Amino acid sequence: MQTYDEQLQHLIEQALKEDIGNGDHSTLCCIPASTRGKAILKIKQGGILAGMDVAEKIFRYKEPSILFTPFKKDGATMQPGEIAFEVTATVPTILQCERLVLNTMQRMSGIATLTHIYADKLKNYKTNILDTRKTTPNFRLLEKEAVRIGGGFNHRMGLYDMIMLKDNHIDYCGGIEQAIERAYHYTQTLAPNLKIEVETRSIEDVKRVLAVGKVHRIMLDNYTPAQIIEALLLINGQYETEASGGINLENLESYAATGVDYISIGALIHQAKSIDLSLKAVID
Repeated sequence: MQTYDEQLQHLIEQALKEDIGNGDHSTLCCIPASTRGKAILKIKQGGILAGMDVAEKIFRYKEPSILFTPFKKDGATMQPGEIAFEVTATVPTILQCERLVLNTMQRMSGIATLTHIYADKLKNYKTNILDTRKTTPNFRLLEKEAVRIGGGFNHRMGLYDMIMLKDNHIDYCGGIEQAIERAYHYTQTLAPNLKIEVETRSIEDVKRVLAVGKVHRIMLDNYTPAQIIEALLLINGQYETEASGGINLENLESYAATGVDYISIGALIHQAKSIDLSLKAVID
């Protein structure tokens, strides 16, 4: 697998190629290539800042010798009127990177801000908040990084780094027992480092999982808090537990109070609203 930096490099390369195409004609027509300039990232809305390191890498991809001066860090609280960073580079670099930097930071900051709200509600509980695979195609890397910056934790990054037996896997396989046995055999023979999680839809499902064993985590999908308490008594700490489905800011603490290990929330990413930021030229 590629490292984070390698994946980010590829993302930046493809995103700039998509935007610039055969040339940034708006800049080519009126700005000499060697013209140097300065710009600042202005914060226009409160929240949790995310994407600072990514912004610097975007500019450096186009022009390694840029001068990038950060005034805030990823994960910092931000207020309208503050300046996040200053960049000095050739003007074509600033203009060609502007939209990618803003799109990335606005999206990441929105996710980090929403995640922080969820995580803050769990500060008095042992439960940790998880993201899901409900992400934007080809932008998952940075959406999940934004969750981490906001105080959440990443579930599996994709289909490759954990076995997760969900309802359709179980139904196609012919039942929970068959699915677990096949997954366990697979890990023993072909993928010894993969953990196994299995989704359950009822207390009866939990009992069936416990009868087989051989998993690392049990997902309790669309359970009420009372049902989760019942399931946790049966599981008795033998396996990690994860609550999922129908959980939001209003009922989050009632689920955390059950003592479940993890709560997974797809909304951290797919319901987040971008934060308003702007990149403005500085004319001395």
